[in-house]
Amino acid sequence: MALFRRRRSADSTTSVTAFWDAWPSVRDALAGAADADRPAPSEVSERVTALVRAIHPDLDWEVGPAPKRQGGLDDLDLSADTDPDKLLEQLAALDDPSKLTDGPAHALTLRPGASEEARILSERWARSAPEDAEWLFRPVRPADHERLSSVVRWDDHELDLSHVSVSMRVNQGTGRIEVGVYHPDNMFLSQETREGVAEHVALLALGEDDLVRWIGLTAPLDEPPLDPLPPTSMPSVVRQMADLLGGSGGWATLHGRIPIQGAVEIMLRHPLTRRDFPAFSLFVQVVVPYTHADEDKLPTGASASALADLEARVSDVLGDNGALFMQQTVGGRRDYRYYLDPDSGVLPDFEAVLKDWPEGEVKLRSQLDPSWSQFNAARRPFRRQLGE
Repeated sequence: MALFRRRRSADSTTSVTAFWDAWPSVRDALAGAADADRPAPSEVSERVTALVRAIHPDLDWEVGPAPKRQGGLDDLDLSADTDPDKLLEQLAALDDPSKLTDGPAHALTLRPGASEEARILSERWARSAPEDAEWLFRPVRPADHERLSSVVRWDDHELDLSHVSVSMRVNQGTGRIEVGVYHPDNMFLSQETREGVAEHVALLALGEDDLVRWIGLTAPLDEPPLDPLPPTSMPSVVRQMADLLGGSGGWATLHGRIPIQGAVEIMLRHPLTRRDFPAFSLFVQVVVPYTHADEDKLPTGASASALADLEARVSDVLGDNGALFMQQTVGGRRDYRYYLDPDSGVLPDFEAVLKDWPEGEVKLRSQLDPSWSQFNAARRPFRRQLGE
C-alpha cells in the first residue's frame, strides 16, 4: 500500500528556529532576572520580545521560577513484594515538603492569549525546544492556584486575592460560561482595574487554554455573589458545566443505518477545540477492512478483537504526537480520521503498525490541514445530533 512519507509542516516557521538559535545568548540573563525576581535587562527583554513577536505578533512572554516537582502516586513501588513499612514511608513522603524532587529552576512561558494561530505556533516553539535541565519551556500560561492566595499589586492597589469569590453560570445562547469576580475592594477601584483583576483571577484559576475554551465573559461584581465559590473551585465547576454543554468524556457516539451497507456507528471527539491539540496539523485517513461481521455488517469475534488491538498499538505509537478524532464503522470497513504532528518523526512507526493488518488492504490518504477542515466537514452532518 502507498503509505505517506514525512513532510514538513506548512505552519512551521523559520522564526521558531531563529529563536532557539538565539537562546544561548539570552539564557543566562533571563535566569538571573528570574532568580532575582526582577525584569530582564532592557536590551535582553527587547531582543526576546522581537524574537517572540517574529513567531507571531500576538505572542507575549514571561519568565519566572519553575514549579517544584514532588513525587506522586505514579512513583510508588506497588509490587507484591514491597515492604509494607517502606510503602507507608513513601505515602508519608508525598505530604512532606522536604521531599520535593529536583527539576528545572526556571520557566519561560509564551502567552498566546485568545489567538488560535498564536497558540499553534507557541506549541510548535515548545515542541522544538532544546534539552535544557535548568529551564522549563511552556507554550501557554497554566493555572496557578498558589497565587490565588497571594497579594497582587495592581495600579497602585494591593489586593489580597484570598478574599476573592466568584459566580459561574452557563449562557445557553452562546454555549459558554460566564464568570463574575468579586473582591471587597472593588468599590475603591476603577472599572478598568476591576476588569483587569477579574481577568487575572480567571486566568490564575483556569490557565489560558481553558479560559479560551470555555469562558465567554469575565466581569467584576459590585456585590458578593449569592452562591459564592472560591476561585480554586473553578476548574471542577467548568468540567461539570462542560459536560452539560457538549457531551461526556470527550466523545460522542452516533448510530444509524445506510441502505444496502447496513448499520453505521460513528464516534467523534466532542466537544473539541483547536486548543486541545494545537500541534496536530497533518490529517490522516485510514480505512481498514475486516472479515468477521454480524448481520448488521459490524465487526464481531476475531475482527473486533483485532481492531481493538490495532487501535491500542497505534495509540501507543502516537503518544502525544497524534490523536484519533473520528471513526466510522459501516459495511465491513472502519474509517479512522487522525491528526498528527507532522514534525514529530512519528510517521514511520505509524506506517509500520498499519502494514501488518491481515484482513485486507488498508487504504490511506493524508494532507496538511492546519485548520482541521477535513474533520469539520466530516462532522458537519451531525451538528444537530451534537446539540449545536
